[in-house]
Amino acid sequence: MVGIRSMSNVARQDDPASVERIEHDEFDPVGTLALIAFYFAVLVLLWLFTYFVEFLGNVPTPVVVA
Repeated sequence: MVGIRSMSNVARQDDPASVERIEHDEFDPVGTLALIAFYFAVLVLLWLFTYFVEFLGNVPTPVVVA
């Protein structure tokens, strides 16, 4: 196919001298952890907003037990 390259083709075309290998011990995923924490905080804030908008000031729905 013209114009479509797979990841393996892209890796083979790079100059081996310009490729920097990152060892497992050198990898520090602080940015990933920060992003996950940010998404979790947004999720909690949106849940709290939804809870207070939907349920604050309303009487509880009666439970129908059949």
